[in-house]
Amino acid sequence: MGFLARLSRVVPLLIVMAVAAGLIYVVVTYRHSPARAKEVLIKIFTWFNGVVVGFFALVSVYAFFDDAPAVLDLSLSFMIVGLVGLLITRIANWRFLKHNPNYRKKRLAATTRRRWPWGK
Repeated sequence: MGFLARLSRVVPLLIVMAVAAGLIYVVVTYRHSPARAKEVLIKIFTWFNGVVVGFFALVSVYAFFDDAPAVLDLSLSFMIVGLVGLLITRIANWRFLKHNPNYRKKRLAATTRRRWPWGK
């Protein structure tokens, strides 16, 4: 029961992430398409969750060696939430690519043709 109480501290972060996701989805859908909006959300949240997990892993290691059990407990809770979020975004990416196989292909890099006197 105590673990669920600690995880409840993460609820404001989850609400902020949900509002940010909604705003990003609406803006990118308006500018491009719903599929592009989903792709952008998956990329942003994969990056964000990776940063969160890395940051709280460092905080956990520091708290472990500094002998701060309260900080260690809280940082491990946040890290677990970040890992769950990372797992969810990876599953969402897999489902997105399953239903939109044309997004699997990477864009080709642009090439520059140099003209005289700069090159051949």
